[in-house]
Amino acid sequence: MKRKTIGWVAKEAGVNAQTVLYYERRGLLKVCARLPSGYRLFDDETVRRIRFIRHAKELGFTLEEIKQLLGLRAGGSECAQVRKVAEAKATDIQERIEKLSSMRAVLLDLARRCEQDGSIDACPILKTLEAADG
Repeated sequence: MKRKTIGWVAKEAGVNAQTVLYYERRGLLKVCARLPSGYRLFDDETVRRIRFIRHAKELGFTLEEIKQLLGLRAGGSECAQVRKVAEAKATDIQERIEKLSSMRAVLLDLARRCEQDGSIDACPILKTLEAADG
């Protein structure tokens, strides 16, 4: 197994080098070997792991949740445990969708009440935001 530089790993995984270092600092990647010159050398598993992290992030998982998934993957856990994590994330996403839908409805209602040629002092959007401050 040939070891690769951080630039190669980042390119293959579709991230930048700073992301690789960040994942390493956060404990999502194992600390890699270093040459006497200080250059890091990574193995092919690092690329697969970063791709896993990237795909999990695209599905809305936080880095802490991804760390949990990686632990389940490495620990030989049952698929049912991973399923619970995925179902919990799906529930979280549904709750956020509902909250965002509610926020959208309020904004659209405020926008409908807004008179384009009206005075800024009478703007229902600004009045609502000011009222929410107190």
